[in-house]
Amino acid sequence: MRHTQRKGDCAVAKAIASFTLIGYDVLIPLTESAPYDLVIDKDGDLKRIQVKYTSVFEVDLRRIHSNSKGYVIKKTKLNEYDWLYILSADGNEYLIKECLAGRRSVKPTENDKLKYI
Repeated sequence: MRHTQRKGDCAVAKAIASFTLIGYDVLIPLTESAPYDLVIDKDGDLKRIQVKYTSVFEVDLRRIHSNSKGYVIKKTKLNEYDWLYILSADGNEYLIKECLAGRRSVKPTENDKLKYI
């Protein structure tokens, strides 16, 4: 398994634990073709979550994978997910409550830090 995939797996695991801790039920899609990684549910309000890991402060929002013809790069389209969860290498967690369609990257701020209530 590639190192980059392992970081992404760790971010998904941390997101599941964090959302569970703050009272959400977490649903995991059966396929990898969805543009989101998790769905969270609180009192019937469902949110699709895109999960990202970053070791630098700027987070690449593109989805990159390879096939038999080489690398495929996809930018986020409108309404592909509802919220963006980011785990940084220093352990900080960020939650941006919008879909950042068409953007290449984002720099999370202190205001975006995930708050445990």
